[in-house]
Amino acid sequence: MSDLTKLTLKAALAGLKARDFSSVDITKAHIEAIEQARGLNAYVLETPDHALAMAAESDARLARGEGGALEGAPLGIKDLFCTEGVRSTAASKILGNFVPAYESTVTSQLWRDGAVMLGKLNLDEFAMGSSNETSAFGPVINPWRRSGSDAALTPGGSSGGSAAATAADLCLAATATDTGGSIRQPASFTGTVGIKPTYGRCSRWGIIAFASSLDQAGPIAKTVEDAAIMLRSMSGHDVKDSTSLPVEVPDFASYVGKSVKGLRIGVPKEYRVPGMPAEIEKLWADGIAWLKDAGCEIVEVSLPHTKYALPAYYIVAPAEASSNLARYDGMRYGLRAGGPSLTDVYEESRAQGFGEEVKRRILIGTYVLSAGYYDAYYLKAQKVRRRIADDFDQAWQTCDALLTPTAPSAAFALGEQSDDPIAMYLNDIFTVTTNLAGLPGLSLPAGRDAQGLPLGLQLIGRALDEGTLFSLAGALEKAAGFTAKADRWW
Repeated sequence: MSDLTKLTLKAALAGLKARDFSSVDITKAHIEAIEQARGLNAYVLETPDHALAMAAESDARLARGEGGALEGAPLGIKDLFCTEGVRSTAASKILGNFVPAYESTVTSQLWRDGAVMLGKLNLDEFAMGSSNETSAFGPVINPWRRSGSDAALTPGGSSGGSAAATAADLCLAATATDTGGSIRQPASFTGTVGIKPTYGRCSRWGIIAFASSLDQAGPIAKTVEDAAIMLRSMSGHDVKDSTSLPVEVPDFASYVGKSVKGLRIGVPKEYRVPGMPAEIEKLWADGIAWLKDAGCEIVEVSLPHTKYALPAYYIVAPAEASSNLARYDGMRYGLRAGGPSLTDVYEESRAQGFGEEVKRRILIGTYVLSAGYYDAYYLKAQKVRRRIADDFDQAWQTCDALLTPTAPSAAFALGEQSDDPIAMYLNDIFTVTTNLAGLPGLSLPAGRDAQGLPLGLQLIGRALDEGTLFSLAGALEKAAGFTAKADRWW
């Protein structure tokens, strides 16, 4: 039965529909795989009984010839999505054993389409991190290892649990969120596919907020087509989210396999950063050659304000985090520390409840929003953000999409960068621009480094043009022929 966990989402859905196996069968297989892989620390909460009950309901619907687009498929849910009656923590002590009385819009749409929830996945605390080392539940371990080494590697962050679980076949696919690269960088580090859709494509309602103008939900999956299937169910207008876009949801999977002949692909010269590993340079060159062979025209473009993207992001994101996280005061839910006065309760609850990285970002955010500094920092960062968006608008005059590396390196060892916040922040150098501009970005595995670790390529597209990204990603996936999986050691 364990072979069922190796199926792609598309193959599993076809097998379920054909009644080759039941949803209970494939769900049990995943539950067993999760139990055997607890050393990866991908799940912070397993929900086997809940999963089997949902699977039995799916089997009943399939027996009647009914069922939604994801009927019977076992998925993992990042623990940033509120799930009704199931503990949701954002991997933080401050939320304690918070059990929401409501369901996030994205997960409610997955259940509407018949998906099964295996459990809640680990992440960096409040999605703040690039290595999954800030989680109150401890770091996730990447299923991949360097050749000849048993050093524990990061799966990336913040959606490290989602990426590791998908790569290790502990779910058919997973939900994730991306504020500055938190879907795409983990996908690159684990040999999986991840897409951050256009800002507003997926509802943010019921997702625990980090930086509201940047956060966006998306899937991490095993293949480009699987990511397209997931994104269709996750997307859609939601009146409960004022930033949700009232637009039609296309059949994203229908774009995979479409010809890309004649598309113009931009290569931004500013992404050729000093000190980029030769392996990343080569992968980028390979990607360009593959798209040329598929009939694309390659054009060099300039995004002159790229060098300001990271500093602007690390002003805007902490500022919004400072505001969003002010609600965690020990009063209404979550951790409450004792103290002789109300102020002491507030201070102690926040001091004990938040981890070091979250505190760092709250302090930065509070500082840049404070009187006398707001204009110098936050307002200036928002003006830079506008310029970055203008750069992309200019690029679309000459190209249909952009091709870049996803991350400046392969997965690094746990603890390797945790003492240097700046080095950690530089992991987002190729991904933050799309969040600042609200554009879709997709990462797919396209090669391996000298130590056998996966490397990703990133495609960036026009707003609401995820379809073109899926067509291009399908062409790259076919040309790259990346089928490697992590050797099972856990």
